[in-house]
Amino acid sequence: MGKGKGLITKGRYELRFRGNQCLNCGHPLDISDKYCPNCSQANSTKKLVLKDFLDEFFSSLVNYDSKLLKTLYTLLVKPGTITKDYIAGKRVSYTNPFRFLLSLAFIYFLLFTYDNDLYKLDQLKLDEKIRDNGNLNFSVDPSAIRIDSLNGNENIVVPLGQIDSLAKEDPRLSENLDQLDSLNVFIQENIERERISDSLMLADPKQYFGKLQNEKKTSFADKLEFFIAMIRKDSLSSFEEAQEKYGVKASLGNRISYNASKSVLKALAQPGTWLNDTISQLPFIVFFFLPIFTIFIWVVYIRKKYTYTDHLIFSFHNQSLLFILLILSLIVDGVFNITSAGLFLLVFGVYLYKAMRNFYGQGRFKTIVKYIFLNTVFAFLALLSIILLFTGSVFTY
Repeated sequence: MGKGKGLITKGRYELRFRGNQCLNCGHPLDISDKYCPNCSQANSTKKLVLKDFLDEFFSSLVNYDSKLLKTLYTLLVKPGTITKDYIAGKRVSYTNPFRFLLSLAFIYFLLFTYDNDLYKLDQLKLDEKIRDNGNLNFSVDPSAIRIDSLNGNENIVVPLGQIDSLAKEDPRLSENLDQLDSLNVFIQENIERERISDSLMLADPKQYFGKLQNEKKTSFADKLEFFIAMIRKDSLSSFEEAQEKYGVKASLGNRISYNASKSVLKALAQPGTWLNDTISQLPFIVFFFLPIFTIFIWVVYIRKKYTYTDHLIFSFHNQSLLFILLILSLIVDGVFNITSAGLFLLVFGVYLYKAMRNFYGQGRFKTIVKYIFLNTVFAFLALLSIILLFTGSVFTY
């Protein structure tokens, strides 16, 4: 066989190193086969040297860079085109949409959590604790209320016992005296109820929790309140210790309540760290709710000859573009000390409309109606996912 120009390559892929059988799986090969069609291993009998490793490494980098550049260019300049190409089988030129989105999500949230002021909340909480330990508690007395516009002053804290006398001096307050009296009674009742509850709990914790366990209507919040109070008082280090001290039964509900109370206290003690840790989990949430959101896209475009997977790839590409714009927004904000997220989100809104038009090929009116509906669904699912994430994070931190 002649050495055609297209077959001659450098290094260990030269024709003189080609074999007639795959060294990995034993599949028969032709001299024109650069790779085994059965297992994809390179068809080469040449002994490996350091130069071969370096050549393949830089070749892979160039190949990946070319895919990345083409993916970015097509994604940015031709909305919807990259998804059309990918589902049509033109995939070698583009990066995998799932891996691409995952990489962008991690980059964005790493940048977001790295350059924010959330950790300052930990220091504020620490300063507050130091003040409390030094008997410098600046919290408002629960037996007082805050009244605005009293004698020309703003935000005056008034003891409840002085409301009547002050109301007689100020006509504006006397007009609302009945409402203030009702507020007085309501606050006093709640203060008394909490005082009685706390005194019973602290006086005999074992008996108190025994009643909670025996009552059928005991809520999760009641057990959570008990464990939080006991952890603060006795510094419980384990659920087993709570069992020994307070007769807590080894039930799943009790264990969940105990673990949740420790997580809540930790989140309250380090709010900044908790927020950053929770936000860092958002990339995973994206991959949970996008497949659910894609169901709505599939229903809206049910008459189109696209599979669920095709719609999912479309979602991945659009979400990737959103993360690219958000990353650019963070960079711009850091360099120029401005807030540009709104502008970049507006750009994404226009881009998404064009992507829907180009990919699904429907008219303006239909696209606008579906655009509004799908964005409403997306916003609802995103908000629900964030609420569930933060709620779950509080109890599992």
